Amino acid sequence: MSAQAAEKKRRTPEEYLAWERAQPEKHEFSDGEVFAMAGGSREHNLIVGNIVRLLGNALLDRPCEAYPSDMRVKIPATGLYTYPDASALCQRPEFDDHHADTLINPEVIFEVLSESTEAYDRGDKFEQYRSLPSFKEYLLVSQQRILVEHFVRQADGSWNMRVLRAGDRVELASLRCALAVDELYRKVFDAGGMPR
Repeated sequence: MSAQAAEKKRRTPEEYLAWERAQPEKHEFSDGEVFAMAGGSREHNLIVGNIVRLLGNALLDRPCEAYPSDMRVKIPATGLYTYPDASALCQRPEFDDHHADTLINPEVIFEVLSESTEAYDRGDKFEQYRSLPSFKEYLLVSQQRILVEHFVRQADGSWNMRVLRAGDRVELASLRCALAVDELYRKVFDAGGMPR
């Protein structure tokens, strides 16, 4: 999804949340500014749907939760409110307030890359996510080809990255499950790797 400035009026986090909860569309909030979130492509939506379905199935009989892009995430260290394409955790969820619609302790976050958001997802957004103590794994999923970049936080705080392609499995250690890369792209590309 791409963010576009929604309004020039600066808001407090409390004003943003009160306003956002009444809106039909989603908006990101950063440093007093509100940004409208643009809709995704067919490929983007299929991939996100596959991610959420696969996570939900993998975590079905365990005390874990997987959320689609409607679950807002707050980064307390920076004040960013954002909507990852998918997030999950196997610890008790913690929320910003009693509304339980703003998660503050995701363990795993997925972002499906688009031209308009790729630099942000790789750079500033990833940097802000890393300030979350609970955050352990980050997956950047291409919608142009079958390619997943899996970042894993190490014990010393550094991050290792593994590139996964067709035929590979994403091992999500913090969720104790694995997802087939081919299943993340189900119905997105034909056998030749072209969009259907």
